[in-house]
Amino acid sequence: MRRMAEEIPPVREQSSWILSWLPSWCPTSPSELKDAEEKMLKSVKQPFSRQHVRISNDNHLWTLAFSTQPQPCSPYPSQPPAHPRTPLVLLHGFGGGVALWAQNLDSFSSSGPVYALDLLGFGRSSRPQFSTDPEVAEDEFVTALEEWREKVGLEEIVLLGHNLGGYLSAAYTLKYPHRVKHLLLVEPWGFPARPDNPSHYSIPVWIRAIGAFMSPFNPLAGLRLAGPLGPMLVQMIRSDFKQKYSSVFSDNTVSNYIYHLNAQTPSGETAFKNMTIPYGWAKRPMLDRIDQVRADIPISFIYGSRSSIDSDSGYAFKKTRPDVEIEVIRGAGHYVFADQPEDFNQIVLRILTRMEGATKQ
Repeated sequence: MRRMAEEIPPVREQSSWILSWLPSWCPTSPSELKDAEEKMLKSVKQPFSRQHVRISNDNHLWTLAFSTQPQPCSPYPSQPPAHPRTPLVLLHGFGGGVALWAQNLDSFSSSGPVYALDLLGFGRSSRPQFSTDPEVAEDEFVTALEEWREKVGLEEIVLLGHNLGGYLSAAYTLKYPHRVKHLLLVEPWGFPARPDNPSHYSIPVWIRAIGAFMSPFNPLAGLRLAGPLGPMLVQMIRSDFKQKYSSVFSDNTVSNYIYHLNAQTPSGETAFKNMTIPYGWAKRPMLDRIDQVRADIPISFIYGSRSSIDSDSGYAFKKTRPDVEIEVIRGAGHYVFADQPEDFNQIVLRILTRMEGATKQ
């Protein structure tokens, strides 16, 4: 495995009058996002490196890399495996970033290499202007991931994606099947098609009204328009995150990180909006395509029992591919990896162990 690319300074993103105005209105900056991320990652005990991996068009993907070698003082001691585990690559969801895996990284990296990266357009990665065409935008995300894989020097990977990261993991596997050893889809977004009669889902009138009003804007535009009130808005609307990470942080560390993640230039957010139709349905539903994934690539779905994401997509796919594995974690919501981190970690490690065992046979 080649060493990762050297860290490079962030490239200045394209600007416009509205973007140049936002920093003076929103109490955020790339350096404040960096500080918020570092505070989140202080809870991680295993040693790791942090690097900008340069890809094409002067873009870069912000990456955390965990070594295959356990350290003497590690709280997760283990013997170096005779056959190193296939690297596990973690892709966050919409509006997320690498530090949201804070409760999972130690466990995952205790027995093999782990990489967590900010998707193009999100977190501390480059925030370029994506195509407005949903198919092209999807391919821009996927191509960035493939360029990252090649630059880091990984031959095969286990791809684990949450939410939008799950959708893009599936899209990557469709395009580069020879690079994916196992596909793990955690509460994936964008799988079912929009129903012919959305009102069947009893969307409240006030939500439909807000949706119609906000349709010309990005999903998180309100956060930036709130200016100085943005951090407080996140604390109020997403107060649940404080509970999700309560075993690690007792203050507003997580909400502060989420604010700075999403108060920056809305690059990936704009691409996501162009990939959706009203109320969050994908313009190019993955359920229409995932049956084209090569039959010898194992696929696992992980859902939370209390999630707003319907697990029906996973079970619908299982009807055509009976070997698909579906795990439902009790008491967990959409952020299953944070709601029930110990259960989630055990399930993922069990899948990885079983996968490596099957490879050796």
